[in-house]
Amino acid sequence: MAEDLQVIQGTKTEQYAALLPQIRALMEGEPDATANLANVTAALKEQFGWLWVGFYLVKQGELVVGPFQGPVACTRIRKGKGVCGTSWAEERTLIVPDVEAFPGHIACSSLSRSEIVVPIRSGDTPQIIGVLDVDSIDLNAFDEEDQRWLEEIVKIIPGVNA
Repeated sequence: MAEDLQVIQGTKTEQYAALLPQIRALMEGEPDATANLANVTAALKEQFGWLWVGFYLVKQGELVVGPFQGPVACTRIRKGKGVCGTSWAEERTLIVPDVEAFPGHIACSSLSRSEIVVPIRSGDTPQIIGVLDVDSIDLNAFDEEDQRWLEEIVKIIPGVNA
């Protein structure tokens, strides 16, 4: 397991392309989901400097905050509530250019302006076991390119998708 991260400059594509193999190396040989989720959040936060990066995991019918980097977070989110709960309920990635315009947005931090939430599936089953949530202080911070790369990242996390 590598325990070093090289933060690079460049286009969004170049940054993700350089980060993905580093994330793989960070998780290599580590079966523990919590350890892997923690390192993924740290790597994404270090590379992109987003306001908040973290995971919510499905526990007893709610999303419960897991490993994250950033300001204090909402602890529990119900299915269908806010961006995270809606992503879970609809079983799809949501890109929100302006969180103030999202009906029912849960403001865990007043600094958050835009958000992307990626559902996490358990192995090859359709069951959603959590979400990756990323918030930015900038409007329109996320697009389809972020979606593609972040969906790829959640697919390779051992202990979550095993």
